[in-house]
Amino acid sequence: MNRKLIRPDLSEIQGQMTARTATRARKPTPPEQTNAENYYYLKQMTNKTKMVIVLKDGEEIRGVIEWYDKECIKLTRSKAPNLLVPKRNIKYMYKENEDKDEDRD
Repeated sequence: MNRKLIRPDLSEIQGQMTARTATRARKPTPPEQTNAENYYYLKQMTNKTKMVIVLKDGEEIRGVIEWYDKECIKLTRSKAPNLLVPKRNIKYMYKENEDKDEDRD
């Protein structure tokens, strides 16, 4: 008995392989910067919100954010000199009026 060898068409296999790899495409990497930080600073600057900035050593600085850049925040304080605070030294910050709300509870 003579058997005939059936060979698949290579173009069909290549088409199937490219379809599989297309469905497994990686998600794009998330953006490095979401602009959430910029939006927050701009909102506080526009409203002239009094802020409390807590430094890594525990010191609290109170004032209004006048401007910011990639590395620093300029804080305008009443009855005290203005400060240029490097962001790397900031532990966290919050609105000064949120501090008063906690005292009432």
